[in-house]
Amino acid sequence: MNYNNKILSDALSDNQLTLSGSTQQKLIQYLELIQSWNKVFNLTTITEPRDMVYLHLIDSLAVSPYLHGLNLLDVGSGAGLPGIPLAIIHPEQHWMLMDKNSKKTRFLTQTIAELKLTNANAIHSRCEDFQPATKFDSILSRAFGTLRMFVETTAHMLNKDGIFIAMKGKYPEDELQDLPDNVEVKNIQRLDIKGISVERHIICLQQN
Repeated sequence: MNYNNKILSDALSDNQLTLSGSTQQKLIQYLELIQSWNKVFNLTTITEPRDMVYLHLIDSLAVSPYLHGLNLLDVGSGAGLPGIPLAIIHPEQHWMLMDKNSKKTRFLTQTIAELKLTNANAIHSRCEDFQPATKFDSILSRAFGTLRMFVETTAHMLNKDGIFIAMKGKYPEDELQDLPDNVEVKNIQRLDIKGISVERHIICLQQN
């Protein structure tokens, strides 16, 4: 078991997450691809193996209980977070990973191919410009501006009963006050990620 495998195994155990050996191996392979491409493409400033496991993988997997439906969109996906880890553990869902940066989209496309993720695809687009053939059940963002900006630029892609899921650090009091009138808060959950001291919140929103 190499260093990354041991860190991931401990992190999963700390956070009461159970994944098969092959799934864990795919997650490790994904981190190795980020490390390899990061030298040229500047995908992340988080490069220590332990930080990558907790702040990239465990942080992404923590969103899993809040996902809705089978057709999901990760906007501003960057290095594929949270979309790729979630696509790995949820083969029954279809994931679209969208980013306006062509280099990052190239990384996503290559990563999806190398990991053989038949349930994911990458698209190079600004979300305001994209008109999906099928609207999404859940739209997620991890690092995509304010809550207002997130919902206003993606609302046209969301199903009538769909939800917006925003991953935030500190409790976004001001952003919640600034939400459009037609958007309501469905759920706010503070995440307790064991093994690392960071503040994390999941904000689930729905259109009236």
